[in-house]
Amino acid sequence: MKIPALPFTVIDWSSVAPTEHAGETGTAFWRSFQIGDLRIRQVEYTPGYLADHWCDRGHVLYVLEGELETELKDGRRFLMKPGMSYQVSDFGDAAHRSSTRTGAKLFIVD
Repeated sequence: MKIPALPFTVIDWSSVAPTEHAGETGTAFWRSFQIGDLRIRQVEYTPGYLADHWCDRGHVLYVLEGELETELKDGRRFLMKPGMSYQVSDFGDAAHRSSTRTGAKLFIVD
């Protein structure tokens, strides 16, 4: 990830309108800021959310609230709790997808 030319920027996430993204089950609500190829998001997953795709995009993901299970296509699973993060590059490992039983709130940079 390379941060493009960008002045000092403050984001009040509560003023960013969420967009709705259906999962295989449940829903994700994204509040997004994008400049060039850099995307920064605050994401909320409803209880019972399961992503509808396997992802190969690189991310820095930080769990703010709830619990997130990240599954890699090769079968590995990671339970992420508040204060935990994962980092992966584009095509840096097996594809991954997210799910949550309880709901989760995340901060993601990709």
